[in-house]
Amino acid sequence: MRRVAGFTLLELLVVMVIIGLLVGYVAPRYFSQLGKSEIKAARAQIAGIEKALDIYRLDIGYYPSQEAGLSALDVSPENEPKWLGPYLEKAVPVDPWGQAYMYRIPGENTDYDLFSYGKDRRLGGDGENADIYNR
Repeated sequence: MRRVAGFTLLELLVVMVIIGLLVGYVAPRYFSQLGKSEIKAARAQIAGIEKALDIYRLDIGYYPSQEAGLSALDVSPENEPKWLGPYLEKAVPVDPWGQAYMYRIPGENTDYDLFSYGKDRRLGGDGENADIYNR
């Protein structure tokens, strides 16, 4: 009689259980890092927009009005001869969750508020759903 080489059903089940345990341990850590990277990206984008707003203010003498909004960084507002933009290399980015950044002037604690509503796209929240502000 010849013996056929291969794996038994028990060996395959043990391997499947080990793989399942590894996935159960690694997957939550991976997805939590993904959420943290989106928050870091939003903070970096807000910092870049803040710099563009500061340069706009140096050229014009004041920050864009509420009506002009962040689009004033790309397109000259009407009757603004001092505008030397565009102030960003590309169009104003959307946040990592696909929503436009919110701009409010005057701000609550600073000259203006620049923020994202976070993952849940609603005011408030905590963790990944927390709002991300320029302050």
